[in-house]
Amino acid sequence: MTDLERLGFSDWFKSRVDEQQNAAHGVARVVSVHKDSYTVTQGQGEVFAELSGNLLFSTGSGSDLPTTGDWVYADYFDDDTHAIIYGVFPRKTLLKRKAAGKLVDFQLIAANIDGAFIIQSLNENFNLRRLERYLAMVHEGDIEPIVLLSKCDLMPPKEVEEIKTSVQAIAPHAPVIGFSNLSRQGIDSIVGLLECGSTYCLLGSSGVGKTTLLNTVIGSEKYETKSVSKIQSKGRHATTSRQLIRLETGAMIVDTPGMRELGSMSVDDGIHETFVEILDLSQKCKFGDCTHTNEKGCALLAAVQAGDLSQRRFRNYLKMRTESEFNRMSYLEKRKKDKAFGKLIKSVMKDKRR
Repeated sequence: MTDLERLGFSDWFKSRVDEQQNAAHGVARVVSVHKDSYTVTQGQGEVFAELSGNLLFSTGSGSDLPTTGDWVYADYFDDDTHAIIYGVFPRKTLLKRKAAGKLVDFQLIAANIDGAFIIQSLNENFNLRRLERYLAMVHEGDIEPIVLLSKCDLMPPKEVEEIKTSVQAIAPHAPVIGFSNLSRQGIDSIVGLLECGSTYCLLGSSGVGKTTLLNTVIGSEKYETKSVSKIQSKGRHATTSRQLIRLETGAMIVDTPGMRELGSMSVDDGIHETFVEILDLSQKCKFGDCTHTNEKGCALLAAVQAGDLSQRRFRNYLKMRTESEFNRMSYLEKRKKDKAFGKLIKSVMKDKRR
């Protein structure tokens, strides 16, 4: 097995090589992103990298630029101490979310992820509605979700099993594992899921134990963690950037900062897969354009009234669907304005040259 194959360069990527780029440049994987610079690797150490001018100025959107986990075409210089990135491979999977705040844009989290560990702690942090948002984001990226319930030592085993059942009800095909970084309960089950050559990411709010789990899996306190506020039961950021970390087992993990906002942005497929029973039930509505708000003959409203569908789950579905549609339209409008502005600038510069 080559160094690149150990990093996850599978047949999927080999079949999508750009022959022209490949003839001119080498191949590397993005380990981390730091504003305008990157860290890349070809399997034997990590190197500081920058974008070529052509790549930087030819991309139409920030989502076209490299993110953690991407495969790129790159050349090494200065005795392999510096690299230039010339292009980005097609992505097998992409994890993204709406940018925080009022900004209507995507924020890339990581690319080419095989499995996403969605972590919620069994204290005030546990929230099925938040979990649904994570599931929609992961499903949209065509990534396999694995739900981890941290700090299970804080709760009687019977209650832990009840929570597992509630999670399985909204994520029937996802593994659900309770674990404790203190007692190591469930750790072996998590490690057993990590396959050599595959890439995983850790998702969850600050303080749920993502980085502590990473340290537990590694077997040393390699990465910084911070304690949870006893007053608010809220975590504090320890991880500040997304970084691809290689384990001795050959698997790779991307640790991510805690996410306080999980706005939905154009995640129709993710929503459908997360709320599959609601989508199936909606096919029984009397009207094909049913908005599921007040129409007579709405199968979803009838199911809620009969107690067959959780009202909270139904409301979250409507909220996320509306949010996704609004943000998608706003984003398309923004791109339209950006393109018009770009054409105006080019026209002005052309007139100046005359």
